Formats: sequence, C-alpha cells, structure tokens
Amino acid sequence: MEEFKIRLGFEKGGSLPVIHISGEITSEAEDEIVQSYDSIPNDKKIRVILNFTDTSYINSAGIATLISLITKSSESQGKIEFAGLNTHFRKVMDIVGLTDFVLIHDSLDTAISQG
Repeated sequence: MEEFKIRLGFEKGGSLPVIHISGEITSEAEDEIVQSYDSIPNDKKIRVILNFTDTSYINSAGIATLISLITKSSESQGKIEFAGLNTHFRKVMDIVGLTDFVLIHDSLDTAISQG
C-alpha cells in the first residue's frame, strides 16, 4: 500500500493552484483533498489542476471525493482540471462520467501551458 500524500503548489507566478496527489486515493484521503482545495484563496479557484502523475490507486470513495470537489468548484463558478492520469485512470474517469465535467490534460506541463 502506497502512502497517500498531497501537496498544494502554485504555478504561473502564483495564480494557478495545482494539487499534487500521490499514492492511493481512498476514503482516508477525502479530508486532506478537501482541506487542500478549501485552503486555496477564492480568487484563485477559477481554475484548479489536480495532478495525478504519482497516483497509484483510486477506489469508489476516492471517486466520490473528486465528484464532491467538482460540484463544489462548479457552484462557485470554478473549474477543476485533471493532469497526468495514466491510461487506466483515464478510462475509469470516462466510465464514471467525470470526463464530461473536467478538462483532462495528458501532463501537468500541458495543463499549465494552456489557459
């Protein structure tokens, strides 16, 4: 079991929040993911990137956390974007319908360079 870690960083001179998620996204990760998102200043929540490059596993509780984050973001006219999903996670996001609500980038660099 790979330890869950989360780190909030800012790109583009501090204007673009990026939540770096590594390890396994399960029910234990929910509080940290939500707290990390909530700690972003409101004026910077217009576009938030979740970086999954180092994510090794996600279960249904993890998916539910992502859905609640997407809902929370859209309620405040913000957008959540995903970056660095491997082929398997991309397929899972497609199956559960999240790709209809988030922009998916192949890599974090691609996500940062757009918008």
